Amino acid sequence: MTVYTPRRAARVLLVDAAGRVLLFDGSDPARPGHRYWFTPGGGLDPAESPAAGAARELAEETGLRLDPAELGEPVWSETTEFPFDGVWYRQQQVFFLVQVSSWEVDTAGFDDVEQRSIAGHRWWSPAELAATDERYYPAELPALLTTLLRPTAGVGRDEGSC
Repeated sequence: MTVYTPRRAARVLLVDAAGRVLLFDGSDPARPGHRYWFTPGGGLDPAESPAAGAARELAEETGLRLDPAELGEPVWSETTEFPFDGVWYRQQQVFFLVQVSSWEVDTAGFDDVEQRSIAGHRWWSPAELAATDERYYPAELPALLTTLLRPTAGVGRDEGSC
């Protein structure tokens, strides 16, 4: 019987003007051959709100600093179960949508685990995600992005490159 560690998390769908989402190329330290792409974000501190955690993680992982209020309301949520570094998690996570004209990712804020488990990053279009054989999370990402980025939705934040 698998014992799950409960975890709350907040993630960010960081989308550029071309409609591409930023994903990190990661691996599980306990299973180095298990590679996957995933959105910025991570676990929340015990009393931390999802917006505050998402803003903190976004700053640490990409260098983009936003006030939690700028994130608005979550656009999607899910509960997922997964192993990472030998621990099984049952994670309740929410996703925020952040649109930028462009962004030069700065990973200087990576913690030790991120430095060991993240090999790089890239911007993906929904079509590229739908066509790839590479693993990415969440599996619903192409459909979710297509729904969220309908032509009526414009770029909401003009951060520019840094």
